[in-house]
Amino acid sequence: MICPAKTIGRIAFGKGKGIQPLNLWEGILLGIVQGLTEFLPVSSSGHLVIVQGFIKGFRQPGVFFDVMLHLGTLLAVLFFLRREILEILLSLVPYGWFRGDRDDMKVSTGRRMALYIVIATACTGVIGLLFEERIHHLFTSPRTVSLMLLVTGALLFLSDRFRGTRTEREMNMADSLVIGIVQGMALIPGISRSGTTIAFGLFRGLDGSAAARFSFLLSIPAVLGALILESRYIEAVPVSDMAIYLGGMVAAAVTGFLTLGLLLFVIRKRRLSLFAYYCWILGISTLIIRMI
Repeated sequence: MICPAKTIGRIAFGKGKGIQPLNLWEGILLGIVQGLTEFLPVSSSGHLVIVQGFIKGFRQPGVFFDVMLHLGTLLAVLFFLRREILEILLSLVPYGWFRGDRDDMKVSTGRRMALYIVIATACTGVIGLLFEERIHHLFTSPRTVSLMLLVTGALLFLSDRFRGTRTEREMNMADSLVIGIVQGMALIPGISRSGTTIAFGLFRGLDGSAAARFSFLLSIPAVLGALILESRYIEAVPVSDMAIYLGGMVAAAVTGFLTLGLLLFVIRKRRLSLFAYYCWILGISTLIIRMI
């Protein structure tokens, strides 16, 4: 989920003895990595940590650059789920403010979805606030990322064995609580946010499409909350370097949108285990490389 990254261009806070700051192309590269891995269940934060680990002297203020990359993928999901988001927003409009007929079933479903998103987000927020410093520290540990990728792979492998049939209209409070808690666990780099939330949605009996859409909707307040928390670091970013942040964000938005359709296709075909093998291979390979 929200992860660490570096600051770009000739970034002032990245300068120092033995440190070579990122340039624009490296920032765009990290944006592409983020866009490709945010929605695919392979842990975007884990990939960013691994890639950043190979960039000499990587630094950033807090995890603000990574939040900017997640903002890019947030724009992608807002566009991709624009109809679902509009239905939820319209369901919150009081009856007296709305002209014309309203579908009571859609209104009821939209309001329940809004409530479940709030509940799940609250669970994630509490976990994030309680363990913020520890989570930040984990972003500097490629070993932790590698081990957590193995955990993500195990969850994905198991999820293909579950065949849920419940839709969003059949979701309940317990679903939102469980998914919100596991989304909080996904703050650990290497634990895929989309992978864990979709997997546990399937474990709870949701069908693949419903689990995926709820996972994507949950990413909206999660990223906005992280952006607000990490905005305190923006003063450490020179104005001249903001172009690099924006370049990474745009790259993440474009590649993120392209991968959304791919993930939904994979889920319908019940092939999440393919990503399990990928996570295992990447995690084991990174552990071996770091030991050499």
